[in-house]
Amino acid sequence: MTGTVRVRASIDRIATIALGTYREAVRTRLMLGVFALGQAACVYSVVVAAMSAHNEERVVADLGAASASLFGIVIAIVLGSTSLYREVEYRTVFPILSRPIFRWEYLVGKYLGTVLTVAVFIALDAAATLMLLTLEAGIAPWKIGAVAAVFAGGLGATTAWLRRLDVFVIIPWAFALSVAAWTIATGSADERQLVTASAVLAVFEVGIIAAVATLFASFSSPFLTATCTFMVVVIGRSADTLAHLPKKLFGSTMTAFGAGLARLVPNLHVYVPARSLLLGQVVGQRVWSYVSMAALQAVAYATALLVIGSIAFRRRDFS
Repeated sequence: MTGTVRVRASIDRIATIALGTYREAVRTRLMLGVFALGQAACVYSVVVAAMSAHNEERVVADLGAASASLFGIVIAIVLGSTSLYREVEYRTVFPILSRPIFRWEYLVGKYLGTVLTVAVFIALDAAATLMLLTLEAGIAPWKIGAVAAVFAGGLGATTAWLRRLDVFVIIPWAFALSVAAWTIATGSADERQLVTASAVLAVFEVGIIAAVATLFASFSSPFLTATCTFMVVVIGRSADTLAHLPKKLFGSTMTAFGAGLARLVPNLHVYVPARSLLLGQVVGQRVWSYVSMAALQAVAYATALLVIGSIAFRRRDFS
């Protein structure tokens, strides 16, 4: 077997595990509940915007972007903590690993399935936010309704035609809907850029968080995995603050400890930058250059964490 054939076979196995993980995730009640909460948060942003002083578009964009990031993190922690454990608990992992598949391929597949699930959720959340943003910008409601009706009808027809692939049809549909929503949101270019950049950054932040959860899940229980991952999120979001604790208030020991924590965990504050940066108002800092560098950092962190997790999972005894 040549190297190219081996690589293709490995990719096929990883893709199969990833799609299986995605299918199981989207069929759970928890996912449906989180999705409903995400859409409710988008609708709530319109209510809050109505009470603002001529800042409706800003309120909708900010709350929509924040909800996508928040609920994306929740999904990543829950799926990363329970998906692998459930396979072990129900012993469905044994027939899978008895086949010609490496443990690292299985672990990476579970990770990619989690990231894919969250990416679809964020795409749908961003699409809803962009449509509401378009409504606040003064676009005729019937145009937005027409786009939503066309996509809803297309989803229904495609699902009825491809019944065996019903959950997978949502993947391209969600991203196509977000692109369509982005296209019609021409009346609010700045806020549209903020929502889009925030959604992309949220996906890569989730990529790091899911990798952290996968690492802990490779050798620990769901509760410990969720707790440790949540702590990493809290520390990562506070990394800039921990790295600059004033010595006069906290002393040299706590200052050094905070700086050490900030260096140990990924700096997740990078993925929630200031509003001015996302709007392109920071001199010498281009928005998409910043997003690209943040994406490369996320890929590097996720790769390192998955390598460590794969080593731990390889040595794990299931007896």
